[in-house]
Amino acid sequence: MNGKPLDDELAANRALWDARAWAHGTTPNDKYYDVDSFLAGRQTLYGIELELAGDVTGQDVLHLQCHFGMDTLNWARLGARVTGVDFSSTAIVRARELAERAGLTADFVEADTQNLPSDLADGFDLVIATYGVMCWIGDLDAWMHGAAMALRPGGRLVLVDLHPAFQTLASYEPLVADWPYGGGQPQREAVTGTYADPDLPMASQEVVQYPHSVGEIVTAAAGAGLIVDRLGEHTEADFNGRRILPKGPDGNYRFPFGDTYLPILYSLRAVSPQTNAG
Repeated sequence: MNGKPLDDELAANRALWDARAWAHGTTPNDKYYDVDSFLAGRQTLYGIELELAGDVTGQDVLHLQCHFGMDTLNWARLGARVTGVDFSSTAIVRARELAERAGLTADFVEADTQNLPSDLADGFDLVIATYGVMCWIGDLDAWMHGAAMALRPGGRLVLVDLHPAFQTLASYEPLVADWPYGGGQPQREAVTGTYADPDLPMASQEVVQYPHSVGEIVTAAAGAGLIVDRLGEHTEADFNGRRILPKGPDGNYRFPFGDTYLPILYSLRAVSPQTNAG
């Protein structure tokens, strides 16, 4: 199922991300974001999104759910004109500060990605969202329609995220699955701490997440008028997004299952039609 999130759901999630935006990249033990190395030139983007996006030199890029702007600013380093959107006012403040510290030009807009401002319409060659994004979206159709609205004819959406099958897992050893595969029904839970620094003391907060299957995500993209031209399911990653998978001898993370591996990421590229209907 898919529907507009309730005001209290948005408020709960915004409170969490306000707190995380304040904490992330500000503590000595936070090697996940490591702002100092970013300012020194470290590239934070991964190969999947770089391949799907292609050369962004001189293009207008809209980064949805940009948090405090590190990836947004890395697209700027690659030659794009960038705009980041996040519903956390704290994240937007920190993103603007980070842009100034890095000496990079970017626009940052405080907005819910399920209700993008109309002045973003037809303004972008690329709309991108990556890693840990869709589980926070209650209204999948509204999100996809917003992305499609922001694209110029011929523009493309690139979405890379944790695979819904992987998100069902509570732990790998022992193997425990405790989250639905799709359906979009709100899942409430209390969250303590943050993935960026597990030892950082943070107050427990109730949040609401929404499980979406790969089929539901692709269908929502098609329903928004986008043409899906690439869908990938990836069985390895060079980062441990949920900190529950074993690290292989080659430094990559995989989800072993019998004699094979299950996907831990998916990637989608969809294109806005060259001409708008009507």
